[in-house]
Amino acid sequence: MPKILIADDEPDIAQLIARYAQREGYEIKSVGDGREAVDACREEDFDLIVMDVMMPDTDGFTACRQIREFKDIPVIMLSARGTEYDKLFGFEVGVDDYVTKPFSPKELMARIKVVIKRRSAAAPAEKANKLTANGIEVDTLGHTVLIDGVKTELTAKEYSLLLYFMQNKGIVLSRDKILDKVWGYDYFGDDRTVDWQIKLLRNKLGACRDCIRTIRGVGYKFEDKT
Repeated sequence: MPKILIADDEPDIAQLIARYAQREGYEIKSVGDGREAVDACREEDFDLIVMDVMMPDTDGFTACRQIREFKDIPVIMLSARGTEYDKLFGFEVGVDDYVTKPFSPKELMARIKVVIKRRSAAAPAEKANKLTANGIEVDTLGHTVLIDGVKTELTAKEYSLLLYFMQNKGIVLSRDKILDKVWGYDYFGDDRTVDWQIKLLRNKLGACRDCIRTIRGVGYKFEDKT
């Protein structure tokens, strides 16, 4: 039974999420602060965290960053603030998904189900130990990325996005297709999520950033220039 940690200082929201999640068969643990979420993750293992941004003592972004230092647990962030800056910042600290309040509990359950399923399923690219192009090397078994021989730290979503591009060299990929394959569901919100994640990924790629080309009006394409 998958185990979910809910971190939200609003009891009504935490109870609502817990009630729907338990109906889906998930085991639930709830805490009311980011610091408590970090402590809980040190003591127990979870398959996913649903975390509010604005909490007393330690906010959700800080808690997510601290948890990432010792465990790789997918995080769905909840926030009443849906600005581009907030979403970009969330992706930078390693958030897997971002849901703006008020939200549909059924939509949240759908996103939870997809994130857990994708984390538990073997990645299709595991068949090939290494993918290389343009000075980029992805070791799918070790889950590491080298840029011109230097190890580069990517968030889980950045890694999945880069892997998907390298598996589809030379193919123009629409935003909808990227959302479907990397996020794993029919996206309910703003498809600029893809643009934000690609912007962050390009920044991590440094001199190799130009291998991801923007195809105006269509999407993106990974070009192998080697």
